[in-house]
Amino acid sequence: MQSLMERDRERARKKGMLAAGAGIGTLAVFAFTSLWPLGVLGLIGTGYLTWDWFKFRAKHGIRF
Repeated sequence: MQSLMERDRERARKKGMLAAGAGIGTLAVFAFTSLWPLGVLGLIGTGYLTWDWFKFRAKHGIRF
């Protein structure tokens, strides 16, 4: 059975990995295609996921 802090850290890690994956995908779209509108949408999505990750860590008192 996990403690609350361990569970929060695991959720924060998953949110961070999702944001990092979205960032890498967005970078790949910009680097290897000429579909810049799709890249801009990916950048917006990556920004949201990163903000959600930061907000989650700050709310639960997890240090950076």
